[in-house]
Amino acid sequence: MSTPSTETVEWRVEPGQIGYRDALERMTERNRAICEGEAREMVWMLEHPPVYTAGTSADGAELLDPRFEVVEAGRGGRYTYHGPGQRVGYIMLDLKQRGRDVRCFVHAVEGWVIATLADLGVESWRSEGRIGIWTRDIDGREAKIGAIGVRVRRWVTMHGFSVNIDPDLSHFAGIVPCGIDDFGVTSLARLGIDLAPAAFDEAMQARFGDFLEALEGKACALS
Repeated sequence: MSTPSTETVEWRVEPGQIGYRDALERMTERNRAICEGEAREMVWMLEHPPVYTAGTSADGAELLDPRFEVVEAGRGGRYTYHGPGQRVGYIMLDLKQRGRDVRCFVHAVEGWVIATLADLGVESWRSEGRIGIWTRDIDGREAKIGAIGVRVRRWVTMHGFSVNIDPDLSHFAGIVPCGIDDFGVTSLARLGIDLAPAAFDEAMQARFGDFLEALEGKACALS
């Protein structure tokens, strides 16, 4: 099997911050254009101003302190927080060309983030029954360092992942992140890793070919 090409996918890095509603509108339009064959697939790396987003399974009781705007995201999952110091990656890929397997796609995204964090010196993992990317916090307990949330429309993916580089972790206290209140949230900075957003983007891009290979080869379905 040939190695999947990364050249057919646009890699875009957004300068500065972009409001969540604006990003959602632009992502929806790009999704439509990809569905219609009018645009290339895309990975979009960006940062949002502080916002709480509600997935399709969000429970109002888990919105503890809505100190920031709350936006219905249309993705799967519950409440999550986005804000400065957190890197967000929106993935718009055509699964008609990549196996039509949503479970495999999610698994491959998780593996992509986990492999990148390992390259940056952080061991992380999936946890059975708990959505997201987990690691060992400075107190020795498991804590969430990354979130995963996706939507698939006409077999083209939307949304993606977020990883905490150096956000204000107190902002997560306004919600029960992803419906899980028994564990904390951490970041690369809290773990002692000083990393610029551009360096994180470059590390993710360096692993992008591996992600496509796992997705298209369905290695994710076997692990």
